[in-house]
Amino acid sequence: MKSSGGLTVELFIIAKRYIKHETLISHSNQNISEMDKKLYKPGINRRKFLQFGALASVGLSVGGLKALGSATRENTPVASEKAVALEWRNKQNTMAYRQLGRTGLMLSEVVAGGDPIRNDNYKHLELALEMGLNYLDMAPAYGRGECETAYGRLLDTSSKREKVYLATKISGFSGLRNRMYREIFNGLTTGKQEAYMKKAKDTIAGNRVEQPGYFMSFWPNHVNAFDGAYLSNVMMKDYGHKVEGSSEFRKTIVNSLDESLERVGTDYFDILLCPHGASSDEEVQNEEMFDTIDYLKKQGKIRFFGVSTHNDAAGVITAATNSGKYDMVMASYNIINGGFLENSIRHAKQKGVGIIAMKAAMAVATQHQGLEIPEWRVAKVNRVVPGDMKPPMKAYLWALQNQNITAVISNLWDETYVRENLSLAGKKVELLMG
Repeated sequence: MKSSGGLTVELFIIAKRYIKHETLISHSNQNISEMDKKLYKPGINRRKFLQFGALASVGLSVGGLKALGSATRENTPVASEKAVALEWRNKQNTMAYRQLGRTGLMLSEVVAGGDPIRNDNYKHLELALEMGLNYLDMAPAYGRGECETAYGRLLDTSSKREKVYLATKISGFSGLRNRMYREIFNGLTTGKQEAYMKKAKDTIAGNRVEQPGYFMSFWPNHVNAFDGAYLSNVMMKDYGHKVEGSSEFRKTIVNSLDESLERVGTDYFDILLCPHGASSDEEVQNEEMFDTIDYLKKQGKIRFFGVSTHNDAAGVITAATNSGKYDMVMASYNIINGGFLENSIRHAKQKGVGIIAMKAAMAVATQHQGLEIPEWRVAKVNRVVPGDMKPPMKAYLWALQNQNITAVISNLWDETYVRENLSLAGKKVELLMG
């Protein structure tokens, strides 16, 4: 069994659990409304947490522990450790730009999400490029690759390609990991299966990753987001030697990337995110993945490495930062869950890891039928962010006031969305008490 900084997997998970609890407690008392506070029920005190301090410090960097201090929101940017050369693309006077961590890439403050982009819905992005947008997010999972082919049609010349930073994801990584553990699980006795299922559920509850306000549903059935990952995690001690080092991960990453390159019609991506949608710390600690990423960088197929996370974003950000392998994280960050993430985001900034906020608007609006947005969330963003704007625009603007993130990712469905959401870049507002 591989260890992390001298800790066995079991001790690392215990230390992580106490650190995560303390982070949730510190966040639960600040930057939230009275209505929000009723949702948070912290269950561990600082004294108990400190009893595990020496244990945790073996496997986590000093910077990671320092990041667990006050949760007061820092709008003043935290200085990164090292200065890097800045790289500009498609710089326009109508757009504001920020540095993506140690990559030095200067990104437009609003970037394009890939969810709505299809072969019959991409031409409005020409306007976005004219307005200074320079980052296109995509994934094989979006429209079963159609998002990538649509971006390829948008970038139909080499000069257009060099105006933007392109990022894609390995959508099948977590599914492969969970599938491999599930195959082992299916061959176990009923008693062992029940024991692992109970342990997975207990770990989810113990880590409090489903705490209201920290976790929220962004699409139908999202409520089951942790089940597969945590079953894999609790089986890792006994069966990790059969899964975590498997060459199947390398095949999946390489094949997925090559197919994405072909669909877009480019010979490299500026950023590759893997996994696509990590739900736990363990998913961003796979050595076979790291070795494969190094191989792809040497081939010139990718420049930088990132991860995206919809669930337990604070835990994934911290784990990715402490790994020293990730250059950026795209994380769900919004006016509802933001207090839980501030420490992790500051820590990432200090270590040169860039943060792109996603799902900022989906806390107060959704395109999914059957998924209802509580009215109190909309009321909150209207209270906190001054001005006469739509709630989703206010939600983006709220996120952009945090100078420790680089950009917000926005679903640009048509020209109206382009004009409205890109107009938020560079705007400064005085946030009000929620």
